[in-house]
Amino acid sequence: MSEPPTTTPALGKDPGTTPPAPAEGSGRFWSPRRVPAAVVAVVLLGGAGLLLYDIAAVRAHHPAMQWRRALARQLAERPLDDIWVLTGAAVAVALGVWLIALAVTPGLRGLLPMRRPHPDLRAALRREAAALLLRDRAVDVTGVRSVRVRMRRRRVEVRAVSHFRELDDVRADLRNVLTDAIEGLGLARPPALSLRVTRPGRKG
Repeated sequence: MSEPPTTTPALGKDPGTTPPAPAEGSGRFWSPRRVPAAVVAVVLLGGAGLLLYDIAAVRAHHPAMQWRRALARQLAERPLDDIWVLTGAAVAVALGVWLIALAVTPGLRGLLPMRRPHPDLRAALRREAAALLLRDRAVDVTGVRSVRVRMRRRRVEVRAVSHFRELDDVRADLRNVLTDAIEGLGLARPPALSLRVTRPGRKG
């Protein structure tokens, strides 16, 4: 009687687990827009309430409010090419475009989305913190006297002043250090590096 065949799992692999999925970006963080939403809600609520009150007063055989009678008269008498009509239309269009822009844009530009090691985890890094970290890494390079870092969403602008060593050597060391530092931030979209190194008293 022959024994049943046996299988041996491959070393380093757990047969009951699957390899982790690659990290994905957290995506932009959306601002709640509380102040604009509250302002629009208060204005619309006040205007609607005042208009409904005036309509109810007219239904109850009371005269309409002076502002509504004056507005109706102005709208009936003024031509469409009047300066005040055009100004009011321009203001209404500008407010509409502003509200649409607030509705379709994420906001919170000061937060840089980070990579997501897990689908249920989202994280972001503030621009000021990222710029400070890169500045601290840059000032540790030999020959660097001062550093100014401006962190954007797609680019990092670094302006360094070197008081000794060759500029090419300082620039090469800075580029290597900052490239590693940017990668170490764990951002979903690592920004490109724009580096400029000058001598004291010179504008780059």
